[in-house]
Amino acid sequence: MNKRIFGIKTIEVLVFTGLYFLLSMAYHLAILFNTPLEYRKATDFFSLDKWFDHAGLQYVIMFIVTSIIWMVVFKFCKHWKLPKRLLLHLLGLPLFIVFAWKVFHYVCETLGYTHLTGSGEVWDIYIPMLIYLIQFSLFHAYEYYVINQRKVQYEIELKNTALKSELSAIKAQLNPHFLYNVFNTINASVPKEMEDTREMIAELSDLFRYQLKASREDFVTLEEELDFVNKYLKLEKRRFEDRLQINIEVADGLLSRKIPPMLLQPLVENSVKHGISPLVKGGKINIIIKEQHEKLIFEINDTGVGVEDKERIFNVGVGISNTQKRLQKMYDSSLQFSDNIPSGLKVYFEL
Repeated sequence: MNKRIFGIKTIEVLVFTGLYFLLSMAYHLAILFNTPLEYRKATDFFSLDKWFDHAGLQYVIMFIVTSIIWMVVFKFCKHWKLPKRLLLHLLGLPLFIVFAWKVFHYVCETLGYTHLTGSGEVWDIYIPMLIYLIQFSLFHAYEYYVINQRKVQYEIELKNTALKSELSAIKAQLNPHFLYNVFNTINASVPKEMEDTREMIAELSDLFRYQLKASREDFVTLEEELDFVNKYLKLEKRRFEDRLQINIEVADGLLSRKIPPMLLQPLVENSVKHGISPLVKGGKINIIIKEQHEKLIFEINDTGVGVEDKERIFNVGVGISNTQKRLQKMYDSSLQFSDNIPSGLKVYFEL
């Protein structure tokens, strides 16, 4: 787990701090090697106080100013375009030099530390300027590297997602075709005396054929969707016989309207499985579709056992939850559940 300090990775803070410490030590050692041996012997050059006098104080000041400028350029203004952010350095560089030179000298004189004087002051301008240009060049290069790595990772994930979708589509095409052949083989082996069985196999084959079409097309006509639902219910009626009653009310003028495929079947299946099936006497399912204020109004109600906790309906199965997600994303609509009078459940939605 990557811990963060003010939104920055801890490892980055440690590297940045360590870099400034090494730069200050390098400057301190440079002064050490250019100091007469006699003075070195008479002075504890390796004490913390001497390091702070020679280089530590100035690099602490530069570290603080760098942190402030970095926050402005890479945090507060990170949404700006790169050329505009680079212009910020026209203000950042002079500010950095002023603090590393004039402010540093003022603090040294206040605390009693030494600093370069005369012509030597040029090094308090040149070295901070060089450090500023190098460090912010590295910061921008690192930012570009991180952004590029994220893009590469995003592209890899995108390709993997596309590959998975393609494989799913291929499977969706291959499996039904395999099943069609199996259905045809079974159908051919069923004796002519068992005509009802042959019809059921043919109807089941039609259901899978429609599912294949649904995986390829974004919209189908309402007539095609209802034909699919009718074939599904026809198979269910063979199981329930007189225990299942079906009523479909839809105007002929609406049959050519386009809707997403496989939208009604999960709702109808829910009524059959969880509403009608538990009752010994069975029940009735009504599918009512009408147009109102340029919207298609769908209602599926049953006279089954009903549902007390309607908030948990979306946890019953994948079909209901997927239908809800499709409605929300495509139409900003949602499934609405209520009690059917005198018994059962009513499902309502608009397109």
